Amino acid sequence: MTQSLNVVAEPQDIASGVRKPETVAMGVAGILADTYMLTYKTHAYHWNVEGPLFYAIHNLTEGQYEDMFAAADELAERIRAVGQMAPMSLGKIRELSVIEDSEDNLSAGEMCQTLADDHERLAHRLHALIKIAGEQNDPVTEDLATERSAFHEQAAWMLKAVIAK
Repeated sequence: MTQSLNVVAEPQDIASGVRKPETVAMGVAGILADTYMLTYKTHAYHWNVEGPLFYAIHNLTEGQYEDMFAAADELAERIRAVGQMAPMSLGKIRELSVIEDSEDNLSAGEMCQTLADDHERLAHRLHALIKIAGEQNDPVTEDLATERSAFHEQAAWMLKAVIAK
């Protein structure tokens, strides 16, 4: 094996003015973990939804999991940009996430409600990250968290609109 393949990534000192980059990175890592868990849950519901609103829910969840999958890369790259390591195992993702695993055999309405609740939970965590990032002089993470929060708030609203009585 060549020397170039023996390089192991490690945290770096990035002097961008962000105070306590470990704190910021840990907050972003939690959001990344939640994003991964919710992406999978959304995708699984997308595969298994049935009923008269199949087409609407199938398409809605497809747009949501595609957005979250792309966001995961952006979140991981933000962790690296502040000089820290992004989570590298599914075990770590599960440990850092507050999104609970899915139940089997849910109705379409239960799927939508569960996903809406998860999006709201993630939006709350993003609001906390916005505050932490501001305290640590990190406007880039503040902007990213604000953008992601807007997505999750809208996703919750759309899912709840599907099941409105």
